[in-house]
Amino acid sequence: MKLEIHDAAPAEKELVVRLLKEADLLTEDLPDGLPNFLLAKEDGVLVGVAGLELFGLVGLLRSVAVNPDHQGKGIAGRMVEQLLANADEQRVQAVYLITTTAGRYFDRYGFTPIDREQVPEAIQQTRQFSGLCPSSAVVMNRNVT
Repeated sequence: MKLEIHDAAPAEKELVVRLLKEADLLTEDLPDGLPNFLLAKEDGVLVGVAGLELFGLVGLLRSVAVNPDHQGKGIAGRMVEQLLANADEQRVQAVYLITTTAGRYFDRYGFTPIDREQVPEAIQQTRQFSGLCPSSAVVMNRNVT
């Protein structure tokens, strides 16, 4: 079985939505065309997704999900590392994420919890931050530069 990670295509949005719903992640605010989203496929079947929304010099890491049958194989890690490397190349200064369940997972990538008040306005204005995620969700950031 061969795992391939590639940029998402707009036509794959339905598959992405299905996988995110299975993982109980938000789909209401997915960007059109899925720019900066990566898909992991094994033998052509979608098994993972991760995205990075860019807002000027900051980004929001989101929608990191792997099919339960494929978890524990490093798939999410490969996608997160690739997205963070892309952020570095694009000179993004900081990447943020919002999570209710996976805070400890993201520690390994240099993310640390921060107060919601420390989040830049661009991220605060996202639907994910301002309403879709509960106020009890953990906000984390990773400074790139």
